[in-house]
Amino acid sequence: MIHQYKSNGYFIVMDINSGSIHVVDDVAYDIIAFYHAFIKEKDKTPSTDDVLSNFGQNYSEIEIAEAIEDIEELIKAEQLFTKDIYKDFVMDFKKRPVVVKALCLHIAHDCNLACKYCFAEEGEYHGRRALMSFEVGKKALDFLIANSGNRKNLEVDFFGGEPLMNWEVVKQLVEYGREREAEANKKFRFTLTTNGVLLNDEILDFVNREMANVVLSIDGREAVHNNMRPFRNGKGSYDLIVPKFIKTADSRNQTNYYVRGTFTHYNLDFSNDVLHLADLGFKQISVEPVVAPSSADYAIKEEDIPKLLEEYDNLAKEMIVRYQNGDDFNFFHFMIDLEGGPCVAKRLSGCGSGTEYLAVTPWGDFYPCHQFVGNEEFLLGNVDDGIVNTSVRDEFKLCNVYAKDKCKQCFARFYCSGGCAANSYNFHNSILDAYDIGCELQRKRVECAIMLKAAMAEEE
Repeated sequence: MIHQYKSNGYFIVMDINSGSIHVVDDVAYDIIAFYHAFIKEKDKTPSTDDVLSNFGQNYSEIEIAEAIEDIEELIKAEQLFTKDIYKDFVMDFKKRPVVVKALCLHIAHDCNLACKYCFAEEGEYHGRRALMSFEVGKKALDFLIANSGNRKNLEVDFFGGEPLMNWEVVKQLVEYGREREAEANKKFRFTLTTNGVLLNDEILDFVNREMANVVLSIDGREAVHNNMRPFRNGKGSYDLIVPKFIKTADSRNQTNYYVRGTFTHYNLDFSNDVLHLADLGFKQISVEPVVAPSSADYAIKEEDIPKLLEEYDNLAKEMIVRYQNGDDFNFFHFMIDLEGGPCVAKRLSGCGSGTEYLAVTPWGDFYPCHQFVGNEEFLLGNVDDGIVNTSVRDEFKLCNVYAKDKCKQCFARFYCSGGCAANSYNFHNSILDAYDIGCELQRKRVECAIMLKAAMAEEE
């Protein structure tokens, strides 16, 4: 399977199964398309005469011969029209033992903002306001250690609501985790997601010592941010958090953090929000589409897609200009590793929700991820009894790109790994489906990311 597209003057060919990317000229681009159709119809490659009869009037014989030679070399090197080697592998993949490697600790089911798009309902997650106790958090870390097998590096994200509303317990749990590392032969990688309202110098010093990554929530331009992320009295939070976030990013040498925003139907020109954040000096930026029911006035709608695809193109082009001017920044959704990349298991099943990755509520219940919290159908167990609902865990274990009909012919399947299970469930009542609007935007992001790689390679 291959995917071909043109972007910003580049002719790009993706070989899906091998992961090979080829930037070619117009002759090779057209002939590869002919090869693709010929192979699909006749299950063999075309002869030189076949190619000449179709392109002899468009290109010279020398151009055609050179293109054919290059294409045949790529086929021989298994970098073009390669076979799918993962279909058989996935059967063994389903039988793999479950090893937990990451927890999302809901340290606070409470929040000091009233974000309009919050899936957690101002931090309550369809339930009661609560703060996680040290004892519950301690049991969660013990569970992670006990269920992580031979894996040494473990990840724990302090999440909410707003985790800084339970800061003392965050500190206690980090200290406890550090105490257990040596005797358990583990290494904790702690992260923190915060809206910044309570962030101060004392907290920042601790974060910079102990947190491998910090996610700072901001939506972009002041009006956009204040519209969607106000305090409960309606007042905007932009002016309060921006100086704190700038200080945080600079104190971490512009690495190991993200400013993370959400765009909605209200700011379809979201590239301007990304660039606004870049102009503030941030180098690590993530701004992604809201996921909301169509009944919400801020939800992304199908008719918004053409505008959003154009925005991604515009953003990619501007990033090239800034790269050339030495004023570049990273946009999370355009970051693709074309040489190493994730392991096979991750390419097939993504984040590992429900198996390798679990969310923990303040009272110690386990859910597949933070977006399932509060839905009792997906309650997996708790910190006292462990995982008891193994049928749900096994359902997530089987969740991969080969189990989803929409993924089987999608060129982006090994980049998005089948997309978000929670989004699939919320829109189709099944974790084996896919959120269609999200898929459209993901495919465009992959195309832009690869085009950016091609453009930046030319600059080196």
